Amino acid sequence: MVRGSGTVGRAEHADGPPRPLAFVESPVQLLNTLEWAHQRGDLPGGLTIAVLAPNDPMTRGQLRRMTEYVRDEGHTPRWIEARAGLTAPPRCVSSLYGELRGNPHLVIGDPFSTYVQLLLALSAARRVTVVDDGSATMEFATQLAHGERLVRWHRVGSGGARAALSAPLARRALRRLRPEPGRDVEVFSAMPVEPPPGVTVTANEFAWTRDRFGPPRLTRGTDLVGTSLVETGVVDGERYLEAVAELARTHGATRYFAHRRESGEKLQRITAATGLEIVRPDLPLELVARRGPIGRTVLSFPSTVVHTLPLALRGTPVTVAVRDVDPHWLTDRASPRAGGFLSGVTRAAGGVRRLPSAYGTP
Repeated sequence: MVRGSGTVGRAEHADGPPRPLAFVESPVQLLNTLEWAHQRGDLPGGLTIAVLAPNDPMTRGQLRRMTEYVRDEGHTPRWIEARAGLTAPPRCVSSLYGELRGNPHLVIGDPFSTYVQLLLALSAARRVTVVDDGSATMEFATQLAHGERLVRWHRVGSGGARAALSAPLARRALRRLRPEPGRDVEVFSAMPVEPPPGVTVTANEFAWTRDRFGPPRLTRGTDLVGTSLVETGVVDGERYLEAVAELARTHGATRYFAHRRESGEKLQRITAATGLEIVRPDLPLELVARRGPIGRTVLSFPSTVVHTLPLALRGTPVTVAVRDVDPHWLTDRASPRAGGFLSGVTRAAGGVRRLPSAYGTP
């Protein structure tokens, strides 16, 4: 494993061409890279997976755990301190440049990431695979199909001076994500994506997760899945707290699986108001649920898990139920697209039970 900015080196199998090179920045992206490799099945030399480590301690902890599975599956993880100070980005890019330029197949997890866009712009790969990064994958596919610039659904405005400076880079990266003669683009997703013309869409069935773990032991209780919608400025904190308390009372929830980005202060308030036991997962929720124990009913607000948990828990009697976000929960800082996007995440989810949206209304 490489610490610091590190040198990734040539990712060549001894008896074959360079291994596909993957860039991931979150535990979910790393999980779905493993799912893609498992489903593809024809990677005798495995993957080289460069983990562009974030600064958030919870995310780093989950990524460290996930790299154990990367090794178990015959792939090579490379830990890159990509955000360790102002000199980290150029050191990171310099160490990756040689392999990046010569690698025919890139696998990326977040096409909205400025870091990934920079690496894409430097690449001459003939094949690019975009693996699931949750609901953001839906937005990416839609924007790519419509020829729009890549903007995260919860962002408001033009992005300011930083976005203006990175705009040429983003445009060049976007060209790398459009199929053309000599370059194939694949989207590997469990989400219902709108396939852009010429893009291959492969369904992520979470087969690796089901093959590797479970079936889980089920508890008699109900679990509630947290969300970072408050942290991203989309949902008002007080409204969210009211909704969590109402869900817990109505459905008898006993545990709250915190999102890795939820603040400690917010989680303390949830415990004080509801009595819920806060669980800080050390792995993506799909793996935690499949490993068990997990409640017979799992409650969630609109998020990736309403699409992925039914797949990870296929063959079990677990019910996944989703509670929509009421429009009056949204903050005045929320993107105008936020309400419609979140409703679309719920509407498109199959295999879940929709809860009535009467909780917390005035």
